[in-house]
Amino acid sequence: MPKKPSPNPETNSTTREQGVDAIAEKISTAILEHRLAPGTKLGEDRLATIFGTNRAKIREVLARLAHEQIVELVPQRGAHVAKPTIEQARDVFEARRLIEPGVLRRLIGTIDDFKMQRLRRHLELEADARQRGDARAVVRLSGEFHLLLAELAGNSALARTMRELSTLTCLIISLYDAPTATSCRADEHEEIVEAIKRKDARKAEALMLHHLEHIQESLKLDAGSDEADLESILGE
Repeated sequence: MPKKPSPNPETNSTTREQGVDAIAEKISTAILEHRLAPGTKLGEDRLATIFGTNRAKIREVLARLAHEQIVELVPQRGAHVAKPTIEQARDVFEARRLIEPGVLRRLIGTIDDFKMQRLRRHLELEADARQRGDARAVVRLSGEFHLLLAELAGNSALARTMRELSTLTCLIISLYDAPTATSCRADEHEEIVEAIKRKDARKAEALMLHHLEHIQESLKLDAGSDEADLESILGE
């Protein structure tokens, strides 16, 4: 009888070593979903064990996230999820107010049926998450709506910038405890998409500025915890 081949560890999900992109994406998603709070310590040894890799790769991941300003690297203290100050929070919203109207103008100038279908599908996902009471998905999809606008606008530099700003916004909302239902309402996204459909750039820009103002005004000071169960959050 032929010998049964041994399981290949590369195909075993519990032992497979994950790449830098996959690890960075998983940490970013945990931040977007408010599962990793601002200030959470990201120990290299714990992360290496969680992701089945070595500390060198984890350092590469953390350096990338630090470049995107969503992780802070402090000598003698290690890496922590970024904890934006009030001044930094204001800077993020100022940047978004300058950038996102331009994203909308570019998108409206190139809007077609395919792009509208992508936008409508995203609104359906948001509505479904809200109906199911899936708070994590609601938070993540609310941030991804703004990323989708930048992606569909067709400018890769804008898309990268919006990804960074959206992730920082999620940290700010988590740190200053803005309730999701108040800070990012579904009807505001729907109104923006409707203005895009009508190719009404002025209306879309005004709605976006109101939307960002609404989020910023909902913020309040509330320090986050420095402790978190990384194994249960990132090892799912």
